[in-house]
Amino acid sequence: MLQKSTSFPGVAGPVVVVVMDGYGLPRNDTGSAIAAAVKPNLDRLFAECPHIRLRAHGTAVGMPSDDDMGNSEVGHNAIGAGQVYAQGAALVANAIASGAIWQGEGWRQIVAGCGSGTLHFIGLFSDGNVHSHIDHLKAMVAQAKAEGLKRVRIHALLDGRDVPETSALDYVLPFEAFLAEISDAGFDARIASGGGRQNITMDRYEANWAMVEKGWQTHVLGEGPQFASAGEAVQALRERHPGTIDQDLPPFVIGEGGKPVGTIEDGDAVVFYNFRGDRAIEITRAFEEAGFDKFDRVRAPKVAYAGMLQYDGDLKLPARFLVAPPAIANTLSEWLSRSGVAQYACSETQKFGHVTYFWNGNRSNRFDGETWEEVTSDVVPFEQRPWMKAAEIADAMIAAVKSGKYRFLRCNFANGDMVGHTGNFRAATMAVEAVDLALGRLLAAIDAAGGVALITADHGNADEMFELDKKTGQPARNKDGSFKAKTAHTLNPVPLILFGKAAGGFALQQRETAGLANLAATAANLLGFEKHASWDESLLTQR
Repeated sequence: MLQKSTSFPGVAGPVVVVVMDGYGLPRNDTGSAIAAAVKPNLDRLFAECPHIRLRAHGTAVGMPSDDDMGNSEVGHNAIGAGQVYAQGAALVANAIASGAIWQGEGWRQIVAGCGSGTLHFIGLFSDGNVHSHIDHLKAMVAQAKAEGLKRVRIHALLDGRDVPETSALDYVLPFEAFLAEISDAGFDARIASGGGRQNITMDRYEANWAMVEKGWQTHVLGEGPQFASAGEAVQALRERHPGTIDQDLPPFVIGEGGKPVGTIEDGDAVVFYNFRGDRAIEITRAFEEAGFDKFDRVRAPKVAYAGMLQYDGDLKLPARFLVAPPAIANTLSEWLSRSGVAQYACSETQKFGHVTYFWNGNRSNRFDGETWEEVTSDVVPFEQRPWMKAAEIADAMIAAVKSGKYRFLRCNFANGDMVGHTGNFRAATMAVEAVDLALGRLLAAIDAAGGVALITADHGNADEMFELDKKTGQPARNKDGSFKAKTAHTLNPVPLILFGKAAGGFALQQRETAGLANLAATAANLLGFEKHASWDESLLTQR
């Protein structure tokens, strides 16, 4: 059990953590959908409540460097763990740099399992370093040749979300040149298929299995429009679908003489090279799950399959992986459970795993005393429904607060992130406004219950909707004069606001190193506990 605080017995009501996904604090308001939004509740909070800035990117969340943006996975890991762990990007980069990955059992089994067949790589094709990094792929292709493998095929999921929205050719063309250079009479490496990450393969939380089915048809069966090269495919698909950004481009197949060059067959090996788990689990299940029934696979080739990391430690998905994931221990949920604190977690499908699985240290099972409630997301483009399920999440949270059953509650409003990723400025302002409206209702219920709220974000997104010119700081423009949309996360800090009459005797301490991992100890203090010894320090201070 956590030790009881000797200086504060805890607030009488519940302690609630509200994550406004994608809500950063920009250096200026240029291109900020948050600044442009009408948000009276948030304006009031910043005017009247204690608030500070938290670091939510780079080394503060376990990424390799402070040039790396944060993301929802590592952000919720840090909040829930109360401490910083080296995350997927850093783990993989270190394993490649040291050569340890090539000696690992996972890679050795992939090489052996490939035999005389083809080694396939499937994953996000960019250097965004959120789900994957193209340099990791390049290193594996080079190692495959060094180990005497004869044939490699790559199934490239175009990004345009963690990198500029129409940057696909900046990755495809140099990589095709690299493959041409490394190929010779004894080694044949090519891109075999691809498509936009929001169109095929990379669904998460079972929101849209049709995406995964489309990916299976493209990568495994080789079904789809054929082109001579990936570069040609991207250019042609842009012409056929004007205005479509990379993440939404339809699938394509590379063919010769009318036949696909890289279907996945019995005796092949497959590496899904994303290190982040949420958008890797469903395609992994399609390759590995006995009795898989989410869609008709037509055929299920017998392959040696590996993930870059193990994406779900509880479900052991996948069974084979190249780099061990961080072993996250002593999470806030675990220790609140041990201390007899009833907990409640809620979000819509798009971020449900973040307030449950990632929050709990990459565990898919509940701790004792935890209640999880999922609000089903709509399967529509986010810019067409920017309010998403903010109202329904607020309804569920208000009911949970009023029930009196829970001492600690948490929720995620996905709007700022999911709509921010579309690059649609007006939709993003509406997304922020929807969260503001929901927040106003929820906070009133928390205050009435004698509780307090810690309002924060996991990373920025809606705070910068345009690419900024590095020299002028003003929005960069396309050739036609329109602003260049920014669809990636930002490097900006995020807020931490302390709300509630019950917290009247407390303030928040701004520290240079304050980050998301400080939230666990802060929440524990408000509940009347001392922090766990492994957690970062609390930011709570008495007025």
